[in-house]
Amino acid sequence: MKDSFSRLNPFVNLIFFAFVIVLTMFTLNPICIGISLVCALLNALYLNGKKAVRISLLYLLPMAVMISLINPLFNHQGVTILTYFSWGNPLTLESILYGIATAVLLSSTVLWFSCFNTVMTSDKFVYLFGKAAPSLSLVLSMTLRFVPKFTAQMKKVRQSQKCIGRDVSDGGLISRIKHGIKIISIMITWSLENAIETADSMKSRGHGLKGRTAYSVFKFTQRDFAVLAFELVLGLAAVILLFGGISEFWYYPSISGNIFEAISVVNYLIYAALMLMPLVINVWEGEKWKRLRSKI
Repeated sequence: MKDSFSRLNPFVNLIFFAFVIVLTMFTLNPICIGISLVCALLNALYLNGKKAVRISLLYLLPMAVMISLINPLFNHQGVTILTYFSWGNPLTLESILYGIATAVLLSSTVLWFSCFNTVMTSDKFVYLFGKAAPSLSLVLSMTLRFVPKFTAQMKKVRQSQKCIGRDVSDGGLISRIKHGIKIISIMITWSLENAIETADSMKSRGHGLKGRTAYSVFKFTQRDFAVLAFELVLGLAAVILLFGGISEFWYYPSISGNIFEAISVVNYLIYAALMLMPLVINVWEGEKWKRLRSKI
């Protein structure tokens, strides 16, 4: 799938994700977090396809349901009492809505980070921070690559162990525990060896030396400048409105907040325009490419 947004300058990508993640994490306004969740899901679907759906259904949905159910059990604030639990504590409407809002916020944040992990590759981090903080850029790039590499290696180890009857699904409970410990031991050893090999490899290539250039060269074009200007205008406007109290919404002690005022609607439109920007760029470039191909 063609991703034009990822081919922009890494600085433009980084500024976009900095804005959307901050805006998502620092508000519980139901409209704002709803917009963030929808936009994050659409971008994740475009970038990761079926993988995004699988992550949403297998991990995010159960997590969201669990948070929504757990919060009313332990948080009894709120003035709108619906009923009482058998142990005497009240079940309030405010605690239910707060739990749902928290679940939506966490789900949208995870989805944005999945998009971030897809767009911001390790060579982009080295390009951005390699000169200013070479050690930090190396650690960040290794961290981003660690999870997918660890998952792939874990599958290989489990397949090899299963062939000799030592997988976590073989034998009784004690045998499964022993097999699981063995697999974890193998993975820890592999992780340490891989980290040492990567560090030695980067050192032998002159990583961190003065004057060393990046592997990938990203030029700052007019299109990058235009997209960056658009990001800064919308992002700064959304941040000013956010911390200026325009999007404030309270769940305790009672539900309150002027979420349908004119300035609030403007804020929602800015939110949506900013967070849908990568998808709009990708769709626009895709349609433009189809039109050019049709003329050949």
